[in-house]
Amino acid sequence: MTQVKGSKKAREQLAHLGRDVLNAIQKGEAPKLKIPSRTTSNIVYDPKHRYYVLGTKFSLRTAASMKQVKKFAQLMCVADFAAELIERGKFATLREMYYTAEGWETGPFADQSESDLLVEDLEAMFGLKRENLGLMPEEDGAAVFGELVVQEGNVRIDATKAGRAGYTIPPTIDDVEFVKCKAKRVIAVETMGMYHRLVQEEAWKKFDALIVGLKGQAARATRRFLKRANEELGLPVYLFTDGDPFGFHIAMVIISGSAKLAYINHELAVPNAQFIGVTASDIVEYNLPTDKLRELDVTRLKQLLRDPRYNNEFWQKEIKKMLELGKKAEQQAFAKYGLEYVVKEYLPAKLGLKG
Repeated sequence: MTQVKGSKKAREQLAHLGRDVLNAIQKGEAPKLKIPSRTTSNIVYDPKHRYYVLGTKFSLRTAASMKQVKKFAQLMCVADFAAELIERGKFATLREMYYTAEGWETGPFADQSESDLLVEDLEAMFGLKRENLGLMPEEDGAAVFGELVVQEGNVRIDATKAGRAGYTIPPTIDDVEFVKCKAKRVIAVETMGMYHRLVQEEAWKKFDALIVGLKGQAARATRRFLKRANEELGLPVYLFTDGDPFGFHIAMVIISGSAKLAYINHELAVPNAQFIGVTASDIVEYNLPTDKLRELDVTRLKQLLRDPRYNNEFWQKEIKKMLELGKKAEQQAFAKYGLEYVVKEYLPAKLGLKG
């Protein structure tokens, strides 16, 4: 039987929750649950730790309210489902739990977003990740290529010998042991197209790096891998994204966490990660092929200017410059100078390895 690190603590928290509810019922009282508020008014940026955290506000969910009783009961069913998973050493996807609820006495959920929110309630209440509760998402993990050997249960995997796509980061990344690593840095790239280009050009050798393909906005497991690589292996993390507001956001979520996951950003954010993605200055300096900023891009860039995470000289300058140019550029734009250019010229310059 295998369990994710933290599952023992989760089981204890679930048992405590059950005892509190049972004690209230035995006393003839309506059980109540304190759930940390995840509204925007209770999410604050912590400049000391450099990521978003939850404030002190919380809501009360009680079985005494006709409006809340069904959701209260469903939350208890989710907790019971998670407890059984942990006891049996099993995992289930969020989608599987959603369909399992069809057989619950509380009745099914209207859609999966309802059941997902209850899982987030438990995460926020316990200060744990859903993986600790035996629950995981549907999405495939990101890929890693480079001189890293990991241990998954009884299986040892070399990330340079796991096929051309590399090693796939599992949702249960906290249960994976880092056995050996010869890399000196991590280069995380937004698109899988650029990931495969860097692997083909053997950037992992040239830069003594672990190359990580983010698949767009990084999944939780990917962010957790990057944090562990940074803290446990002592590897600096570099983020190579497209030169547009959404590429900037992908990088910043890794650096400072997301508002949505403020209650677990302490396990996901990598505040020391460095941005080496395409900037407005790069567009000019490298004369890159560009696309015109859409109205949505302009709106988003203006939002970033007001975001406390971008309140420094570098970001303010580059965002304003992009608005002035009215243009954006993708990572693949460097192919204008040849397929090898990004590895031979651009990345060495960004990493300070040129010359």
